[in-house]
This record gives sequence, C-alpha cells and structure tokens, in this order.
Amino acid sequence: MVKLYTYFRSSAAYRVRIALNLKGLPYEAIPVHLLRGGGEQHGEAFAERNPAQLVPVLEVGAVSLTQSLTQSLAIIEYLEETHPTPPLLPREPLERAKVRALALAIACDIHPLNNLRVLQYLDAKLDVDAERRAEWSRHWIELGFAAIERMLAAGGAAGDFCYGERPTLADCVLVPQAFNALRAKCPLERYPAIRRVYEHCASLSAFQRAAPAAQPDAE
Repeated sequence: MVKLYTYFRSSAAYRVRIALNLKGLPYEAIPVHLLRGGGEQHGEAFAERNPAQLVPVLEVGAVSLTQSLTQSLAIIEYLEETHPTPPLLPREPLERAKVRALALAIACDIHPLNNLRVLQYLDAKLDVDAERRAEWSRHWIELGFAAIERMLAAGGAAGDFCYGERPTLADCVLVPQAFNALRAKCPLERYPAIRRVYEHCASLSAFQRAAPAAQPDAE
C-alpha cells in the first residue's frame, strides 16, 4: 500500500485522491495540517519528503527503498504509467494533449494564484484584508473558468466528463477547482459545461470518497 500525505482541503491532494480511487488503488492517508502550528508542512520531517513543503506527497516502494513523489500531475502521470487500467488519458496523442491542456489550464493558470501560501503572503506581507483576498481569488477563478468553459465547448464536451465518455486527468483537476470556486462564492451557473461535469462527477463513488468532507482530517 502506498502512503499519501494529504490535507482535506488541498486541491492538489484532492486530485490525487480522485486518481487513486479511479484506479482502484488502496492507500494510507497521512494528514498534514497546513494551518495548525504554523503549518505541519514546514516541519523538518515533512520537508525531507518534499523540500517545497507542499502536499501532496506519494510514498511508494518497499520500506527500505521508499521513494517520495511530489507534484500532483506528476503523481497522476506516474499512476497512469504504472497502472494503465482504467486509463486517465486517451490513446491518441492529439487527444492526450487536449486533456493535458485542460488540466494544465487549471493547475498552472488558476490554482497557483489562489494557493494557501499566496493568500498568506497577501495577508502577512502586503496587508491585504480578507475581503480583498476573497476578491483576488474570485477574479482568477472567474478568468480561468471563462477560458475552460470555451475550451470544453470547442472540444465538443457535451457529455458528463471533460473529454469523452469516461473520467480523465482533466476531470481529476477540474472537480477540486470547481469545489474551490463554490467555497469562494463563485457560482457555476455562468459556466454550464463546467457545472455539468462537476455535478456528474460528484455523483460518482470515486469522486465522493475523495471529497474533502469524506477525509479523516476533515474539519
């Protein structure tokens, strides 16, 4: 069994939990509280696993040969390569590129701007109050979602998933970001394709078991 160092509300960890569940892979969840005591991710023991001091971290291998994998998309690609069934990427290179583009549009263009350490910096170093930080988050989510909505429409996404008739890497990334959008009070009504995908995925067991409220460290 692999070990996943996770935090219930971490979008990046949420992605990996979805992928593990879709692959049917058991794992041990090890909570890392990102706020308690200044953030457990900053402790020396965790920093040895990930010098960037971010979750998730996936530990794989035998006890004496344990490897720590970081970066959620790299972890999911590792799972795809080592456990190819069911696939999270299409077979054709062009289709794979389109799925990766959807995932990266969220993981690179939206999520980093709303990451916890960015919001903490806005608070502690730039003295940005809570209302303006919330406005900051909504701005980048709405800007990114407008592009994602058009990408889904251009790709002919008329079904229940981002691409094709089964969950892909794109769905693993979209669902946590849609969850964050709702927390940030960004309604999904103006993004019908995103809303359709989110609501359908949220009805599936693999996504439900990965949801923040279902985690052992949920608060």
